[in-house]
Amino acid sequence: MEFGLLGAVEVRDRGALVEIGHVRQRSVLVALLVEEGRPVPVDRLLDRVWGERAPLRARETLYGYVSKLRKLLELDIERTPAGYRLTVAPEQVDLFRFRALVRQGALDDALGLWRGQALEGLESEWFDALRESLHAERVAAELDRNDLALAGGRHAALLPALRQSADDRPHDERLAAQLMLALHRSGNDAEALRHYDTMRRRLADELGADPSKPLQDVHQRILAGERHGTGPRQLPAPHPWFTGRADELAALDTSGTVVITAIGGTGGIGKTALALHWAHQHFDAFPDGQLYVNLRGFDPSAEPTPPETVLREFLEALGEDTIPAGLDARAARYRGLVAGRRMLVLLDNARSTEQVVPLLPGSDVTVLVTSRLKLAGLVAGHGARSVSLDVLHPADAHEFLTARLGSARVAAEPGVVADLVSWCGGLPLALSIVAARAAMEPDFPLAVFAEELREQPLDALDAGEIGTNLRAVFSWSVAALSDEAARAFGLLGTVGTADVSLAAVAALLDLPVAKARMVVRELENAHLVQQHVPGRYRMHDLVGLYAADLPVDAGSRLADFYAAAVRAAAMALEPFKALPEHESSHVLAFSGSAAAMAWFDAEHACLLTEQRQALERGAFDVAWLLGRALNPYHLRRGRTSDDIDAWLMALRAAEALGDETKQATAHMCLGADYVEMGESALGHSHFERSLELFARTDDHAAHGAAHRSMAWAAEFEGDLEKALEHSLRGLEKFRAAGSEIREAEALNEAGWRYACLGRYTEARTFCEDALLLNNKLGHSEGTAATLDSLAHIAHHDGRHADAVAHYREALALYRELDNSAEQATVLEHLGDVHAAAGDGAEAREQWERALELYEKQGRTTEATALAARL
Repeated sequence: MEFGLLGAVEVRDRGALVEIGHVRQRSVLVALLVEEGRPVPVDRLLDRVWGERAPLRARETLYGYVSKLRKLLELDIERTPAGYRLTVAPEQVDLFRFRALVRQGALDDALGLWRGQALEGLESEWFDALRESLHAERVAAELDRNDLALAGGRHAALLPALRQSADDRPHDERLAAQLMLALHRSGNDAEALRHYDTMRRRLADELGADPSKPLQDVHQRILAGERHGTGPRQLPAPHPWFTGRADELAALDTSGTVVITAIGGTGGIGKTALALHWAHQHFDAFPDGQLYVNLRGFDPSAEPTPPETVLREFLEALGEDTIPAGLDARAARYRGLVAGRRMLVLLDNARSTEQVVPLLPGSDVTVLVTSRLKLAGLVAGHGARSVSLDVLHPADAHEFLTARLGSARVAAEPGVVADLVSWCGGLPLALSIVAARAAMEPDFPLAVFAEELREQPLDALDAGEIGTNLRAVFSWSVAALSDEAARAFGLLGTVGTADVSLAAVAALLDLPVAKARMVVRELENAHLVQQHVPGRYRMHDLVGLYAADLPVDAGSRLADFYAAAVRAAAMALEPFKALPEHESSHVLAFSGSAAAMAWFDAEHACLLTEQRQALERGAFDVAWLLGRALNPYHLRRGRTSDDIDAWLMALRAAEALGDETKQATAHMCLGADYVEMGESALGHSHFERSLELFARTDDHAAHGAAHRSMAWAAEFEGDLEKALEHSLRGLEKFRAAGSEIREAEALNEAGWRYACLGRYTEARTFCEDALLLNNKLGHSEGTAATLDSLAHIAHHDGRHADAVAHYREALALYRELDNSAEQATVLEHLGDVHAAAGDGAEAREQWERALELYEKQGRTTEATALAARL
């Protein structure tokens, strides 16, 4: 059975049309279908089907239609306390298939599902509004498809459709910009500029508005004669002392039409140096841009970078504002954007063919891939040319040392230099370390360094593995350090994170920050660590592997530091929530929410890694605290997937501790996260386990928290009555516990759900009580949330000025708290009020600000819906 809504409403059984009865009966079917399995209250169904023109016996008529639909189509239309529920598989409804294809980036397939005007033949105010919304979704998909076609150089083929669409939608500025670009790239600047002038006058005469900034930007680019040859320039700088590799460079030059080149070779052999040198030599051959990413395939302190993450970064670099969700959708958008362009993509340090394949453009774009492995699958399955690197020829190694140390110094000790070249075995990394140390001591004869190498000679390098000679080079380098710096090097090898802050280094070394900075500076000078951004340090992967093998006792100083710091940061965000104490001799203080959020932003990856390591080594109290304390940050940044990862580790820690209260808390939060991610069944199984565990305790506050989470989940799933029921039960529990903070939050949430059910008198009473209590307690987060609820109530009471005032107060508080997730939501609601009050320009401004935040936070559902409205 298939249901068609994107045109005249129709039902097909194995392809054959099924007669579905009177227009009102069809209306009932559609009103249930569009809810995707959510219940629809009877009163809401009546309003959707008839609006204000409902007949006297509308309820009985509705029941009759539902009964007929059950029999006629053999549908399972369930009657629940919350209303009627119709559940069908998403692939059975063309509207849901359309949306899924749009998310995947298959825009041609998505638009091909439309057969005409959506919901044709259905009449009511609700259907008119829904039809308009669906039309906006279709237009948004068409515009996205136009962008892909333009990015792919298909401007000429697109022109006829763009001209027709521009005639149909004369006020669509995004469409106007697309038409102007297509005309410009077809060599018709005059018509493009005329179209802009027409659009500008039309907007001024009919709407009293100026063209939007994006449209003005396109106009300026055309006036400036911009060519379609600009793009991202992401290549790192070439290595300053690159020498040799003439044969390998020639092999890359003769690659011809082979667009993928896998550059293999062991760690430290100079793969990246070769790729960057060749890329900069041929910079002008790629006028449309160069993309670069370190895939971290062999990084000891981080997992290989997922292709989905890389694609997001590439799409942003290519100018995409809206990033689709999912690997396939991002890969499709990426291929469309680079198609037909003369570009270079450098994929550095790949772990496997599987990691690389989604990043291949599928066009004539040149791709360089570096890896320690030969990537036979890339060669066999994708036509890659393999260029394998060996050690440097002795003459090239000699030339390298001459370039690095100066010809006079090298000429003064020719025999010693020959020894250095020999013992380094032609390995570029080893040569770099020797040269760096000699450069740091310009007054020392090179024989000093040669003597040290003689005492610990390099062994041969085992292809594809870390050879003992490399360890000898690192050992020699560490031996040249002061005792304090050598100890610091070994301790940094125990960190296990991709990078580390100066404050964390100070805690690890148990030194004041100023002293720790001086110690790490010595490691920087020896090229053993790199300060890649101010105040944060990382090691090359091979250096890190060597350091990790050194016999040092790091104790628990770093874990204690992170545990104490994350607790302090979480308490700055939620000062009224109790967290277990954790002692550390290095304590961070946070001046407020903004400072705490900034610290979380910088340390997030390190905290997750530290939590995983704490769990592995049995530090279950630290693993639990890290997961618990990360939760408020994840909520404010909309990082639900990360929150799930953190709570799963915290749950394992709680189980190891045998602490049922902690287990229940983890299950409770996982339930809410999984519901938000669309995995309702899994979410509710966690809720059930949470209640089961909480039932074994007399902790009223914990019971209240469980009901609070389930109320949120019920609201998210559309069951407002159930959400209100859980809110009121949670309020009772918090009052029994004597927790005024939780009581204030529960009052607001109950008031909000009354408002969502249209019971505004009760809603206002609850929320005003909540505001008084929050203000009494100085609970800024609770005050902001309550102001948001009161604004919503005022809006629906028609008190637009009060609504705007409440929303602006809430927004100011959320900004002080650096809660960007709630800022976005409030901005959208503020735009709604301005729209209702007839101020379209102000509404649009607020919506655009909300959309920008939604997109940054990866909130695809909200962003897509709001973009369609805009």
